[in-house]
Amino acid sequence: MFKKIFISIFVIFNLLAIFYLTSSVPVLPDLPNSAKSDLPGDTVQISNVTAYFTNMSRTEVINFYKAYYGGLFRINLNHPPERSKDIFVDTMQSYYLEEFVLPFKESLYINGFEWENDVFTKVESRSKNKLIYNDIEYKAKITLRRFPTNTLSRLIAFFSIEIGIIVILLTFKSFFRKK
Repeated sequence: MFKKIFISIFVIFNLLAIFYLTSSVPVLPDLPNSAKSDLPGDTVQISNVTAYFTNMSRTEVINFYKAYYGGLFRINLNHPPERSKDIFVDTMQSYYLEEFVLPFKESLYINGFEWENDVFTKVESRSKNKLIYNDIEYKAKITLRRFPTNTLSRLIAFFSIEIGIIVILLTFKSFFRKK
């Protein structure tokens, strides 16, 4: 009886996992009330990068992307702004760096630079970093970078981990059975 219930749960779990892993990742719309950047490094020069000039606050930007990148399995990570140089380019200016992870599927990094809050520049020197794009001054520049995976990679990674866990559990079970 217990074995049948376990097998049923295992099959249902794997069917749900396959559905999750084969479903598409969310399509991210352009940031509202913002200008999409066409500056070098903000388009095709770095794969899966998009940037916007905006007057939206950090909370507004993060909440906007949470709404589109939502779901039960999203993990939110807040990274130190210095890490943006590893994710984007060495010259990236950053005030905050957040990551949304859809396990086994994709990561979305959101880098925000607000020139008025730049912690790496003295207050009296911050005006040198004003964000002017197409003759309009903006409070922030938001740069997004996605790290997607293909469906086959997702399935291989998931089932490899699942098989590994099963092998470990069976090894422990046989080890404790001997004693």
